[in-house]
Amino acid sequence: MNFAMILYILGALLGLEGLLMLLPCLVGVIYGESTTAYLFVSAIICFISGLLLRIRKPKKTALRAKDGFVLTALAWIIISILGALPFVLSGEIPDFTDAVFEVVSGFTTTGSSILTQVESLSKCMLFWRSFTHWIGGMGVLVFLLAVLPSSADEMYIMKAESPGPSVDKLVPKVRQTAFILYAIYFIMTIITIIALILFNMPAFDAVCIALGAAGTGGFGILSDSCASYSPTCQIIITVAMFAFGVNFKFYYLIIIREFKEAIRQEEVAIYGIIYVIAVAIISITTLAEFNSASETVRHAAFQVASIMTTTGYATCDFNLWRSLPKGLLVTIMFIGACAGSTGGGMKVSRIILYFKQINRMVSEYIHPRSIKKIMLDGRPVDEAVLRSANLYLLAYMFIFVISVFIISVDDLDLITTFTSVAATINNIGPGLEIVGPCGNYSTLSILSKWTLIFDMLAGRLEIVPMLMLFSPIVWRRR
Repeated sequence: MNFAMILYILGALLGLEGLLMLLPCLVGVIYGESTTAYLFVSAIICFISGLLLRIRKPKKTALRAKDGFVLTALAWIIISILGALPFVLSGEIPDFTDAVFEVVSGFTTTGSSILTQVESLSKCMLFWRSFTHWIGGMGVLVFLLAVLPSSADEMYIMKAESPGPSVDKLVPKVRQTAFILYAIYFIMTIITIIALILFNMPAFDAVCIALGAAGTGGFGILSDSCASYSPTCQIIITVAMFAFGVNFKFYYLIIIREFKEAIRQEEVAIYGIIYVIAVAIISITTLAEFNSASETVRHAAFQVASIMTTTGYATCDFNLWRSLPKGLLVTIMFIGACAGSTGGGMKVSRIILYFKQINRMVSEYIHPRSIKKIMLDGRPVDEAVLRSANLYLLAYMFIFVISVFIISVDDLDLITTFTSVAATINNIGPGLEIVGPCGNYSTLSILSKWTLIFDMLAGRLEIVPMLMLFSPIVWRRR
């Protein structure tokens, strides 16, 4: 384990976090808020911590696979703890556990909140809260790779942080890949902000909502999330959430005019089909809940996009719907968005691979001597990718069951317990009942909150990096 290089990179990351904190400081200055000082102090702490870790550059700079995974896990834990400082120092979220929960929920783009009155926060803190979604959406280390010199070893970092069963470089160099991803991400975010402002959403609201939609996060700046905004703005947010749930490789292929290759993206097609079917079913089953068919479709399309992309915004309290539409929303919680997007969940590509493996198993029982290769996007899938996907599912189920057991100590109803874990490990935000779209996680115990903090981090980092921290083998010096 190259501890020296890991600490050196962590130093750069802390410096970057301090730099990013200056943007909400600017917001605080514009609105003349006294809480800006606490953000600035937190930024200074990040800068100093980063400088201390980068006093001396290690002689050995190479990173191995386990170095990349451990670095990724430690990075997300450390930036979350330091990212909670502004809330604790300002007293706007005085409890340390609650502040860490809120910030982890932000960076992991979960959107679960312990706040009962979100409007009570100052503008600069609201902005920092939403900005964490955008920072974590594409990945903080991916951003670091885009601005720092690159090496082949850094692919391990990208694989550890990027959501999905496998990560491919769009271009030969990792740094160029990271830069392209963030360029697409930034431009799409700006387009969303402009569109919302053009249709009369207040500029501050537009920026915060767009940051959450881009990162598929879900922190609203109003207690009713997005219900107060106009139908047109809700449609724009729906389109944005769906778009950011698409594999960014699809957009890159469109940009370089590889249209045939883009059309062959099987995951994107299935993602769209699942979305349309879910919207149709929920529209039909909730027709009596709204005043017109168009209103029903608008709310159904919004909620499906929000839950499937694991954004977590809401335009209505779907906790009041019948069992069928609620059950369907819980189902697509687990499916999630595309790999290579900012969305969470198990990812559509994994679901496709699981179904294809079941089909292959049945085929092999019928034709024992046959050899069938699983294909995706017209190419054979490596057995290592399939093995990785299967192991992910086992680890996912193990963590899910243990988490439900721990949360059960709070003696909440089963639906709240189950969906609180489902909503956090899939990085969605709202669950059902107490933790529904009109509820929050404030009533949970400290033990439950830390359990869900782990679940949010594990879900965002595809489980393996977090599990590696608990392996004694990883920490042994050879």
